[in-house]
Amino acid sequence: MKSFSAATAPALVSIIIPTYNEAEGIEALLQHLRQAGTATDANVEIIVADGCSTDATISLAQRGGARVLACPTKGRAAQLNFGAQHAAGSILYFLHADSLPPAGFLADIRQAVAADFGCGCFRLAFDEPHWFLRANAWFTRFKLPIARFGDQSLFVERTVFEHAGGYREELFLMEDQEIIRRLRQLTQLRVLPATIVTSARKYRENGIFRLQGIFYLLVVLYYLGVSQSRLLRLYRALIRQGKL
Repeated sequence: MKSFSAATAPALVSIIIPTYNEAEGIEALLQHLRQAGTATDANVEIIVADGCSTDATISLAQRGGARVLACPTKGRAAQLNFGAQHAAGSILYFLHADSLPPAGFLADIRQAVAADFGCGCFRLAFDEPHWFLRANAWFTRFKLPIARFGDQSLFVERTVFEHAGGYREELFLMEDQEIIRRLRQLTQLRVLPATIVTSARKYRENGIFRLQGIFYLLVVLYYLGVSQSRLLRLYRALIRQGKL
């Protein structure tokens, strides 16, 4: 287990947020991060990796104190890699723009890394009380690969991330589950007991059971080896308010 003396500064955490037209929620997220600990922590940076937003995302993120990067390639995997390349932290924390981490999340992440967990995430909850979404979120406490979702966020030591080769940029879907598989070959995964709250906006727009059925279909097709181009066409055809 790693240990730190009282005189040792906490590890620098780089929070990397991929965005595309997130003007509706980016201000609330940055305010939430300040309230959850970033405002009083000198060893944290917030990077917004933007994929050519056409709304006010960039100006709002800059006004909220984030460092904004204009990514040359749109796509969550490519944007996350670009953000990581320009980050200074020894710990990288990948966070979706519509997910709100718990209070004290920086301390939780640093403690997990100090205990030799090279990567990890939080349990998930939705901002919608529907029983079906609560049931789905309950399973995120387990380390099963199928229970990993990008909305849970992901922290990873930079050295582990670089050794793994980062996100696979050719993946437009399932990039989060895919990198977890490779990271677990290199280090221990920690599912932290605190809960990150993510937006159920897509469920409200598409219908809870309908959208979850589409997600199940996409997962099955992915594991059956269906190409990313075909999965992407299916996603765009079936899901309203999708940003892929």
